[in-house]
Amino acid sequence: MSKQIDILQTIARYRELGIEEQIDYKKFYLYSIITHSTAIEGSTVTEIENQLLFDEGITAPGRTLQEQMMNLDLKAAYEEAQRLAAQHAEYSVSMLCRLSSIVMKNTGSTYNTPLGSFSAADGELRKVNVTAGFGGRSYLAFQKVPQALQDFCRWLNTERKDLPKDDLLAAYRLSFVAHYRLVSIHPWADGNGRMSRLVMNMLQWEFGLIPVKVLKEQKAEYIQALNDTRDKEDETIFPDVMLRLHNGNLLAEIKEYTKSLQKVTEHRQKSNRVAQKSNRVRLTAKQQKVLEFCDNIPRTAQEILEMVGVKYQTKTLDQYVNKLLDAGLLRPTTEQKNDPHRRYITAHSD
Repeated sequence: MSKQIDILQTIARYRELGIEEQIDYKKFYLYSIITHSTAIEGSTVTEIENQLLFDEGITAPGRTLQEQMMNLDLKAAYEEAQRLAAQHAEYSVSMLCRLSSIVMKNTGSTYNTPLGSFSAADGELRKVNVTAGFGGRSYLAFQKVPQALQDFCRWLNTERKDLPKDDLLAAYRLSFVAHYRLVSIHPWADGNGRMSRLVMNMLQWEFGLIPVKVLKEQKAEYIQALNDTRDKEDETIFPDVMLRLHNGNLLAEIKEYTKSLQKVTEHRQKSNRVAQKSNRVRLTAKQQKVLEFCDNIPRTAQEILEMVGVKYQTKTLDQYVNKLLDAGLLRPTTEQKNDPHRRYITAHSD
């Protein structure tokens, strides 16, 4: 029970801070989910590289075309999943296969079997038995997959309708069990992990939850939780682990966010102190211009004087800089006065 209370307290704190209300939060959170989901499958594309790929169409040097297409396809699938979640769409075999076809659009293969060909790129259900995936175990015989997937959709639709309103823990647990059951059926020849995490997040969006990220650094623990759940036939194991991981990830985000707020506050306080000093010191227009010029970037004496349009001389340097130094409005970046590389910066700059 204490772990459940912890996650509820963490979510309350996360939302109290307004982290979700930051500019482009939803976009960058989604990019992070995609990056880590594909990283679990072997992609080496970073979050920054995905941002450039998604927003600017800039490909990352040293990354294969396949792993970049994997990320682009998963982004398209997530966008469709968000649309479906907003509509509270019913789950069906055809809907899941369509999402799978988006996930695998540019990286899926065509398989030839004694029972005929099928295409992962088209989201078609597998016609072969598989042992790939977590633990290298054998999955459901392919002949049973269509019925198992229908049963899964029927079960999930019923559970969604019966879910207690505003019960965050019940909604999270349903999303985790749905993930576990879908990946256990292993309906497709490839992309099952990405699809199971996508369905998990899709349910979380539908219920207004903070979506769960499985960080690439958590891959081993995540897979072990799936293995343990299957071995012990206990569907509480995977949700418990996922809640703990989610709680830790949110706490890390809260810590980083509060640190950034503290830095902003400190910078404002320093700026206010400098402004107060500036108000007490009578500055010429050119000295004020020097103060603004040196705000965030260290400047050399020659750069400062060129900016105010005077010839570089010791006398003019004293005229425009020394009063600011004496007032504590400017500071040098080195102690030695005769250092040719000496630069100046405003006193509040980091």
